[in-house]
Amino acid sequence: MKKLLRTMFLLCFFLGAVSLAHASGVIREGDQGNDVRMVQSQLIALGYNVGTADGDFGAVTASAVKAFQRDHGIEADGIVGSETYRLLMGREMPVSRDSQQTSMIRRTLQTAMQYLGVPYLFGGSSPNGFDCSGFTQFVFGQAGVYLPRAADEQFDVGRTVAYSHLQPGDLVYFTTYASGASHVGIYLGNGQFISATSSRGIAIDSLGSSYWGPRYLGARRVV
Repeated sequence: MKKLLRTMFLLCFFLGAVSLAHASGVIREGDQGNDVRMVQSQLIALGYNVGTADGDFGAVTASAVKAFQRDHGIEADGIVGSETYRLLMGREMPVSRDSQQTSMIRRTLQTAMQYLGVPYLFGGSSPNGFDCSGFTQFVFGQAGVYLPRAADEQFDVGRTVAYSHLQPGDLVYFTTYASGASHVGIYLGNGQFISATSSRGIAIDSLGSSYWGPRYLGARRVV
């Protein structure tokens, strides 16, 4: 029962990171998610009042965006479009996913999370046991996305994604027992990813942990 409740809690937490905030190419009042939280955090760092960086784009955040826009001589509409985002964040706005893609990512994360705790099995690619690339291949396969079998082969699929532009559902790769991409997981958001580990089976870890951080290799987006 405790395991079920924990899984449900984690699922709700990480699905909240799958944001539609800039599906229309802008971030505006009423949006929620990681995109909003990053904008709020940057506004706070620059001295603008948004209250707290809670990922909820309300009236206070809109007022802060307008103040930032006025200070930078652009239209003060309180909407974070491409120009405001570039001036505020110092980089281009990430390419957004449409609602259909976002729905697929939600289903993919739901599938991945339901196998938390399943044991590691070298060469495994079924709910009886997974290795890292068998897990990612199986999970994405349930959504109709084909991935090659091995981690290094999966590393050649999809679009390269910068660390700063990671979105839930991206594949994250690490160099572990062999050079190149020898471990793969699925990014969940909030700096966390899920993968098949040899010691704990399917588990959630932090990209910035003392073990995984130095071994991070890169990311690919296949959806």
